[in-house]
Amino acid sequence: MSESMQVDFYHLTTMPLDRVLPQIAEKIVSGGGRLLIVAESERQRSAIDTLLWSYSTESFLAHGRAGEGDDAAQPVLIAETADAANTARNVALADGLWREEALGFDRAFHLFDADRIIEARTAWKALADRGGIERRYWKQNDNGRWEQAA
Repeated sequence: MSESMQVDFYHLTTMPLDRVLPQIAEKIVSGGGRLLIVAESERQRSAIDTLLWSYSTESFLAHGRAGEGDDAAQPVLIAETADAANTARNVALADGLWREEALGFDRAFHLFDADRIIEARTAWKALADRGGIERRYWKQNDNGRWEQAA
């Protein structure tokens, strides 16, 4: 584990995952980074795959699904587990489930909605006493803008 890693909790209230996830992915890739997107369900991984091709009429995000090709070459890889076959240092937990493996990355994005708020609170508290972890909690204001709440 690196000296310090950052965990960003994104509480999805006004904006759904399919609006937020492409923005995060674009930002990381445009900065020269790589991203691993983790989702347990095959249906959600498939939806994210489609989303990254079609979320914008002007552009798409080059990506792949784990096990379907050259995983190591993918700037964005969609996988069932937090195993970064693309050597990503950033991980997005897209299904609202916290995974300890996320702590092996430089930065983790924990995206959750009202259905997963209990689990997110538990993860937030569990990370409080861990050294070398910077936690940030983001929520949306009435205008849909992200504000750091903690």
